[in-house]
Amino acid sequence: MAKLKLDGLSEDKPVKVTVELSGSIHRNLIAYATVLAAETRQAPLPPEKLIAPMLERFMATDRAFAKAQRQVISKDNA
Repeated sequence: MAKLKLDGLSEDKPVKVTVELSGSIHRNLIAYATVLAAETRQAPLPPEKLIAPMLERFMATDRAFAKAQRQVISKDNA
């Protein structure tokens, strides 16, 4: 089985956000939760529990975002 980008999910203080998703994204989140559950041998999570870790992972691996963020921080510290 291929290694998923998400692995164990950490607990953090939640902030409630409402988002609207297309039906295909929702179906893919359900499928992802099923595959993740099989890989981690845990019960499938509700799809809404995957959104935050996916966004976190996306931003952590986005080089352009990291570069821009460093530039903003260095400007603030100058």
